[in-house]
Amino acid sequence: MENIYVQKRDFTVKAKKMRQIGMVPGSVFGKSLPESISIQIDERTARRLIRNKREGSKLKLDLDGQIIPVQIKEKTINTLNNEILHISFQALKVDEKVNSVIHIILKNTEKITEMLESMLLEIPYSSFPEDMIDTITVDVDGMSVGTVITVDDIPELMNEKIDLQVDKKDIILRISDKKYTVKKDAEQKVTNA
Repeated sequence: MENIYVQKRDFTVKAKKMRQIGMVPGSVFGKSLPESISIQIDERTARRLIRNKREGSKLKLDLDGQIIPVQIKEKTINTLNNEILHISFQALKVDEKVNSVIHIILKNTEKITEMLESMLLEIPYSSFPEDMIDTITVDVDGMSVGTVITVDDIPELMNEKIDLQVDKKDIILRISDKKYTVKKDAEQKVTNA
């Protein structure tokens, strides 16, 4: 688990000014903490975190020498100027289940010439921190028209140490014939008209 250095937030500096001087505001909360902690993170570190980690990713915050195991709970970004506004972290407790999300990463999508429909790429679940799963990669290379992958088809999701919050029959991806899908969509539009 990666260590990220953070500082307690300096409230004499407003959030807008903080961002201008290269710091990003954040917070850490959780049952294991007596109260939530306002923090600030160096912008370069925050950008690397945003680029390499997702919501639900586990890491450790080093706050003045105190190591706090956390998961990224929420990232707020201004998409107009790519400014990171805030990052929230949830403190993890070894003996307490936590809600999180598994991200499904599709590999070799450029090799699919048919229509690849991705239905469910974030799987909500709960588990103890040691059993958390950040991402699962599904290689679609070689999959043909008619292939349907459900939650039930991914071995990592059938782990009894995680409690899925979706139906096991929910579809993660489907590969369809483009012509059939276009025709079906056109028929639906006519029916709905």
